[in-house]
This record gives sequence, C-alpha cells and structure tokens, in this order.
Amino acid sequence: MRRFPAIGAVALWLAGSNCSRPAVEQASPPPQTTARKESSGSPAEVAPTLISLPSLAPLVDAVKGAVVNVEVQSRVRQPSADDADFLERFFGRPPLRPPDGSRRSPQIRQGAGSGFIIEAGGTLLTNNHVVAGADSIRIRLNDGRTFDGQVLGRDPLTDLAVVRLQGKVENLPVVKLGDSEGMRVGDWVVAIGNPFGLASSVSLGIISAFARDIREGPYDDFLQTDAAINPGNSGGPLFNLRGEVIGINTAIVGGGTGIGFAIPSNMAKALLPKLEKGQKIRRGWLGVAAQDLTPELMKSLNVPQPQGAAVVEVARDTPASRAGLKSEDVIVAVDEKPVQSSHALTRAVGFKEPGTTANLTLYRNGRKESLQIVLGERPATVDRIAPGLDNEEPSGEQKSDALGVRFEDADSARPQRSRSGGAGAVIASVDPGSPADHADLRPGMVVVEAAGKPVRNAQDVYRVLKEAKSGTVVLLRIDVQGGKVLRALPIP
Repeated sequence: MRRFPAIGAVALWLAGSNCSRPAVEQASPPPQTTARKESSGSPAEVAPTLISLPSLAPLVDAVKGAVVNVEVQSRVRQPSADDADFLERFFGRPPLRPPDGSRRSPQIRQGAGSGFIIEAGGTLLTNNHVVAGADSIRIRLNDGRTFDGQVLGRDPLTDLAVVRLQGKVENLPVVKLGDSEGMRVGDWVVAIGNPFGLASSVSLGIISAFARDIREGPYDDFLQTDAAINPGNSGGPLFNLRGEVIGINTAIVGGGTGIGFAIPSNMAKALLPKLEKGQKIRRGWLGVAAQDLTPELMKSLNVPQPQGAAVVEVARDTPASRAGLKSEDVIVAVDEKPVQSSHALTRAVGFKEPGTTANLTLYRNGRKESLQIVLGERPATVDRIAPGLDNEEPSGEQKSDALGVRFEDADSARPQRSRSGGAGAVIASVDPGSPADHADLRPGMVVVEAAGKPVRNAQDVYRVLKEAKSGTVVLLRIDVQGGKVLRALPIP
C-alpha cells in the first residue's frame, strides 16, 4: 500500500440532474434498441434509442467549496556532530556543513494534501499522515482565501486528523458526514481533491468493496473504490449521490490502477467528538492473542461456521483472563455483531470504551456460549506475534514420511528457540507440498502442545500423531517470539 503526503480519490456518477434530490439507487439503464422490419422483406434495421446522461455539475457545484488544499511545512533534522563523524568514517562522506564551518540552517520539507470543512466555525477533517510532524499548516480554500491551521487532534491508528482554521472565519462552505454503512457495492461516488496540486479536481467511480484490511494498522476497515487517487488527494472527501461524505481518501495500491481506499465516515464520526477536543483516544482491550478461523481449525475446534477469531493465548491478569476466556475459544460475535476474523475482533473491541461490558458469543468445545467481559484499556504498545526464528539444520531427528515433518527436542542447547525454558519440540524440517507444509508449519517453530496435551520433547509429538486416526486433525499450539499461534495438522 502507498500513502502519499496527500492521497485521495474522487469519484461519483450522479443519477439525477439535481444534487438536492434524493439519491437514485440504480444507475441509468443501458441504451435500448428497437427493430423495424421493412415490408420488402429486407433485413431488419436497428435504430438506437439515445439516452441523455445526467451531469455531475450540480453536485460538484454544491460541495466543492468545502474541499480545501492542505499545505504543510516541517523541518528536517540536520545530522549531529556524531552523525556526521559516523558518515565520514564509515561511508567516506564529509560532515554536512558549509565550507566555512558554520552550521546550516534547517532544511524545510513541504507537502500537500486535501481536506474538507465540516463545521462553520472552521473545523476540517484530513488524514493524520498529511499533517503529522508539521511545523506549519496553511489551508487554501477554493475561493482563494487562506488560513493558518492548527491540529486539534490526531489518531495515527485510523489515519484521521482534525484541524481548526485560525483567524477570522466567516461564510465558510461546509459538508456533512453521511452514513458509510448505508452504501452498497456498486453505488456511485465522487471524490474531490488536489492531486499534484491541481485544485478541485473531480473523479468518478463506484464503491468496489467494504471492510478492506490493507495491513496499515490494527483498525483497518477501508472502503475500496475505483475512483482515481493520486498524490495530493489524501484527506479528501468521497461523496455519495446526496453530497454527503461517506469516506476520507487515504491510500492506493502501489503500482495498481483503479484501486483506492477510504476511511469510512462512520469511523470518523465515532472519533470526531474526542478529536475535536484534543482528547486521547482510549480503546477497549481484551488481552488475548487470536488468529483467523481456517477450515482446518474449524474442523479441529468443532465450530459449525467458517468465520471467527480463534483465541490462541490469554494473557494473565487481563480482562479476558478475569472473565474466564480460554485458549481455543472461537469468538464469533461481539454484542451480537458477527466477527469474521481476528482483525475484526480487534476493531469491534477497540471502538468500545474501556470499562464498558462486551457480550461475546463464542464456541467452546463445540458448544455455543455467551460470556460478558468488562473491557480494559488497550496499552500504548501491544506485542505482536512475529516469528523471527532461525533455521539451523537439525541432526539425529525422527521423520514422519506421511506428514512430511521432523521434530527434535527443544533442549537447553537451544533455549533461544522457545519461551518455555527449553520444553517443547522444534520443527526441524518440512517437506514441500506435504500435509505439514499445507498446515503452514515451518522449520524453527516450537510445538508446546498437541491435541490438548503438553509437549516436553519430540517424542511427545510423535506419540500424539501416532495415536491420531486417519482423517482427523491434530491441533498444535506453537510458541513463537512474541506469543503463540495455532496450527491444524490433518492426518492422512
């Protein structure tokens, strides 16, 4: 994914000629043709029926005044004396100073993006990455007026920022936030922004998909659109047919064409009250590590549905542990709203206030249950599961030809492999294309539990696999740097 100092997309197909009219839910039908057969018996002639396509001009005229250009300046840190000495010694570069030995003045970095005014007093929304680190912000309106801008609040995890115009503000055009959940795939949208500094550029497209996770943060829930997005559009609005903002443009796929992403307006509305006041965004937290429910885990954990978040590990002294949540529980809903993945679980909990009670619907040992949890506050830093294990060549291990995996003891000679103090079985090798390979087992992983039984050494794993019946799935709990993950190994 690529984010620019300004990214955005503007796109809309207006199905009515007046933007004040209710939105038309369906696009205009394709041109119709009529056939006319001559009395002479000659082949039929096709006469096209011309359809006049509506103009976007009324909608654009009504909203473009509220779309602004956001110009930012920031100082680039100059290398210190130590930095300069390091560069010279290791890279042959002289200290970055003028010949007379004086210090250079700080370099100024400039950037530009888009935004839109949502309140007559001068409050506007844009992207966090547009204004983050800015020493000065200048807001330029479509009518030529300019104002200094002051950041009221930022949220890097959702890439939202609220800016207030400084000085005497009056007669400001405004737009309002609409309901992003009321949109459908295929609905027309229009975006207006300042790509490459070209003010008030308009582009047209549709909603291509919902709830896109582009791995930019833990709360990714983007609208996808095929509206054109270019550098300079970041922070610009994505409008529906009523002229309401249903998305804030933020990212594109690097090297892609027609694939852009916007923050849903409903997410912005949820955070806006606190961002306007400069308050810290506090998020709910369970204290679990979870992963997506796969078909193999679905079978192994006896869950009757394909979507959910499988709990891998419950941290001690957390809201989850105090409420009795257990590893291998599969959470399928939060407050009766379906949870389709581990990322969706993070979002669902994270947008709730710490201290509130969440009702989890889950499957435990194949039975559907409900569990109430009083949410804690998400810490400033949360450890992520990030395997970074080495891949040394093992020796003297046993091998299971049918499964394509070999194990060795995680003994004291290799304590760095496991957080369990050397207990467990290290995956020594995995045959390409084998059941173990398809189960996403990798050399260096440490198995600490198999089929619910503790694993002290390689023999424990082989014993469990030997006892497993053909056609079943053995659930493995694996210790990696930063936490634990589950793997479902099918038995051929």
